[in-house]
Amino acid sequence: MSSMDKEPILARIRPQFAELSARGNLLAADVMVLGKPLTPEEAIGSPGRRDFPIIVGKERVLEASVLGSRGQAFTDSPREFEGTVQQVLDLELDTNQNRAIYIATLNAVLRHLQLATGTVHCKDEEPEQCAREIAAHLFDKHGKVDVGLIGLNPAIAERLVEAFGDAHMRITDLFEDNIGQQRFGVTVWDGATRTEDLVIASDLLVITGTTLVNDTFESILDLIELHEKSYIVYGMTAVGVGYLTGFDRMCPYGRDE
Repeated sequence: MSSMDKEPILARIRPQFAELSARGNLLAADVMVLGKPLTPEEAIGSPGRRDFPIIVGKERVLEASVLGSRGQAFTDSPREFEGTVQQVLDLELDTNQNRAIYIATLNAVLRHLQLATGTVHCKDEEPEQCAREIAAHLFDKHGKVDVGLIGLNPAIAERLVEAFGDAHMRITDLFEDNIGQQRFGVTVWDGATRTEDLVIASDLLVITGTTLVNDTFESILDLIELHEKSYIVYGMTAVGVGYLTGFDRMCPYGRDE
């Protein structure tokens, strides 16, 4: 069944999200999404490299707070929100803004219920350490396979190229300034038109959790299933959805504070 024929993943998990919230007496709990997105320093501190998407202004981290528990999500369309968990559950999931609020709140709720950890982005040198661990883990598990990175995270891209070699790497991104550029010896393809090319050329797909916010995750997953490829999702955005659906996910340094 293709993504055109089935309910979107965020809608499919809504009953589970609602049931867990009700069981934890959280449906009436207040949700506060910051009136402004987190600055790069607030979100990831001061990493040594300055080419992360949040630093160069492509994305921002949206943070939801539920009874003091924090959940975050990357988005290119942040907006403030103040309401209840039930009101978040009632949101139409037809915009990046609403999907980001929904996902950040889900992450905060699961953190409050102690069902998920790592719902806050890592900081300072941890993003670099994360990239090294992801690359090492994937190489140990899969060997020297062809890898497709969906969503240009520069640290992860660089470490994957080091581990697997530039001849075994493909990268797609949606940000126009990246498309066609050489990054670590690999030309960045246009994610809007060449995702299937990337899937076909790869044995293993490494997918940013931001695809859940920008509504591309399911079309990517359809291609992965069609071509019978392996995949893993990275980043704190995907914590809650990964917990409820069970897809393979890595976020080694996500924080709980």
